[in-house]
Amino acid sequence: MSKLAIHGGKKAVPDGCIKTWPPINDVDRQYVMASLEQSNHAYGPNCAAFEKEFAAWNSNQFAITTNSGTAALHMGVAACGCGAGDEVLVTAYSWSSSATCILHANAIPVFVDIDFDTMNMDVSKIEAAITPRTKAIVAVHLHGLALDMDRLMRIARNHNLKVIEDCCQSHGATFNGKKVGTFGDCAAFSFNQNKCLCSGEGGMFVTNDEEILNKARMIWSFGETRSPSESRDYHAYALGWMYRNNDLTAAFGRSQLTRLTEYIAAQRSNASVLLRELNGVKGLILPTEPPKHGHNYYNFTSRIDSEVLGWKDHPAKLRELIMKALQAEGTQVGVWQQFILPAMTVFQAKNAFGKGSPWSLGGPVDYNPARFPVAQKHTDSHFGMTTPLRAPNGEEQAKRVAEGIRKVFENVGDLV
Repeated sequence: MSKLAIHGGKKAVPDGCIKTWPPINDVDRQYVMASLEQSNHAYGPNCAAFEKEFAAWNSNQFAITTNSGTAALHMGVAACGCGAGDEVLVTAYSWSSSATCILHANAIPVFVDIDFDTMNMDVSKIEAAITPRTKAIVAVHLHGLALDMDRLMRIARNHNLKVIEDCCQSHGATFNGKKVGTFGDCAAFSFNQNKCLCSGEGGMFVTNDEEILNKARMIWSFGETRSPSESRDYHAYALGWMYRNNDLTAAFGRSQLTRLTEYIAAQRSNASVLLRELNGVKGLILPTEPPKHGHNYYNFTSRIDSEVLGWKDHPAKLRELIMKALQAEGTQVGVWQQFILPAMTVFQAKNAFGKGSPWSLGGPVDYNPARFPVAQKHTDSHFGMTTPLRAPNGEEQAKRVAEGIRKVFENVGDLV
């Protein structure tokens, strides 16, 4: 096995070894077919049931099922009163929706650099980013690891800031034994294909605040004050969108929810195998789980220490060489996000709605990528995987993937 597959050697992970996500069984078929055979295919009975069941699973009082996690994030930003020219803090490294949801409310994202070890927003840098225009924080729990919510909530309350938790990757992740999505004023979850709970597309908005719930519901359904399950008057009382889910998707979400706790346990088990098998590999920085945190391992994200490997050029170039070799071994790794958020065109241009809006409505905001060196370091050096950690994959698949990663790193010299 010493000869790399990219040079003609045998793959560490044979074709077909890693099973696809999500696993489908008769429970899924039962829920989906029952939805298909009933008469309400818009916001139907499965939507209402999904809201109740997910709220109970995550320990929230209220939930609204949406057509995406992005929609749920926008609902949260708007329901927390963020509007034209307001500033909202967010991590410099995440999926674009973590920040564009702020633009959807005509508010201004203000980025905070990340902590390299956790890959999350560096909580120690939050207060320096707060100005008199700051209204809220989007608290992203990236790749399934919670932020330090004790520190973040303390800062938020001291400065009278709302907190919208971005839990799109962090279903079931915990901090101090408490699930994410229960700390802030509201939270958003995604049920996209890649997520720990998959219904194809879809999402969930959750909160324990009834006033925020009602404001979010108006954003969710055309600015109306009555939900589709009530007697609607079809009058728009405020600016609203159409973010509702449909019954068929909700039925699939409900069936997958019955196994979500098992899925997360499988991810943690498979991650523990990878951590054990890859411990001590030269040049490989493994993900961490700090004290008080319960990781869900949505993504097993590692970094390459190019200095340790003696690489003198740009680290992203080494990462690309290693990535091609890893993929040739069948490990199913990938690069999740190749840009820090401040470097993306929509933020560099500062012209989301034309005439410089929303930035023209507020104070000066600096998006110079050089201000976020830790996020950039992470971006240039990371790679990760999702499917090999997911059920029905188990220890066999995790060991095979670890073998492929170890093999490439032990033969990096053959790539250079």
